[in-house]
Amino acid sequence: MQFNKSQILAMSEGGFFGDGNAQLPSDAMLMIDQISNISNTGGLYGKGKLEASLQILPDHWFFGCHFKGDPVMPGCLGLDALWQLLGVFLGWSGLPGKGRALGVDNVKFSGQIYPDAGFIQYQLDIRRVFSKPMAMGIADGLVIHNDKIIYQATNLKVGLINT
Repeated sequence: MQFNKSQILAMSEGGFFGDGNAQLPSDAMLMIDQISNISNTGGLYGKGKLEASLQILPDHWFFGCHFKGDPVMPGCLGLDALWQLLGVFLGWSGLPGKGRALGVDNVKFSGQIYPDAGFIQYQLDIRRVFSKPMAMGIADGLVIHNDKIIYQATNLKVGLINT
């Protein structure tokens, strides 16, 4: 299954996965343009996989302040994109609740994203999904630019809370 930019924007408006359920951030914090593949099978652990991308624009808000005269995308935004995608996976899986990042075990940065990067790609390999006592997903994630892994995160955790 795939989701285009207008569907992803709808995910940031709320209600896409049902009222009161998982929702992407809007505007500047939305770090996803397209989801090219989402599946509850496959991936490194056979539990599911998600592939997505973001078109990097030279006028993205973060380049003007990080760093002045030396613009680079903050690594934490790439990490946030992986959490966003894990929340999408949980909502797409039909689990109820609002997504919250719960942690990550290890993060490695081995590259940078500059204003002329073009596109970056994301990949999630789902390790586990729990429905009780609280809906939660655990996944490993990659941020890829020009076929090179530049960020990797293991044991990303997102939970769904009911408020």
